Amino acid sequence: MILFLKNISIEGPGLLQELAEEQGVQTAIIDAGEGMTLPRSLDGIDALVVLGGPMNADDEEKYPFLCEEKNILREAVKRDVPVLGICLGAQLLARSLGAEVRKNACREIGWSEVLIESGGQDDFLFKGLPEVIPVFQWHEDAFEVPEGGILLARSRKCPHQAFRYGRAWGLQFHIEVTASMVREWARAYVPDKLDNPDISEMLMRASEMEAELRTVAESLFSNFLRLLKL
Repeated sequence: MILFLKNISIEGPGLLQELAEEQGVQTAIIDAGEGMTLPRSLDGIDALVVLGGPMNADDEEKYPFLCEEKNILREAVKRDVPVLGICLGAQLLARSLGAEVRKNACREIGWSEVLIESGGQDDFLFKGLPEVIPVFQWHEDAFEVPEGGILLARSRKCPHQAFRYGRAWGLQFHIEVTASMVREWARAYVPDKLDNPDISEMLMRASEMEAELRTVAESLFSNFLRLLKL
């Protein structure tokens, strides 16, 4: 079973849940932001996917569940349970492994591309993907690569876009979003900027880019699912 951990209701597993169900993989979702109880044990959990959210990775006073999630991530790494952290999930993974999370030089919002580093091109997760892949971005913080980790990808605006530590991967970018999720995030996070040309273009391209993103998600997440069988 794959456990998806949500930090806020509108940032769910999207395409990844669809792909898991298509491959007959059982899934469960816990929404920590809604007060759902996090697991006390990883028994019965074959893989862990920690999703995004607008909070800072160290904002534990306001969001106490973030501390619990870091503990779960540390335990997953210790037990060699496959982990995929996305955006905030990647930042929480990095922090759980002792790395810093700080403000990026600029915010990245919208459809973008990331470059797979030379080390990433041979990585299990990115196998079969081209050197440059389309992704969706919505973040202002960024992680440092944990000591002992491997940098896998970068973008023009953010030098650390993906890393691996053992069988745990952190992706600063989003591969799970659908067009409807992008529209929902825009309404929730930038309601006063919906007429901004950049936001308008992002929304107009949502359906077109979902199709491109699905191709990336299918390849990357299929690789991840194969870890459940190794």
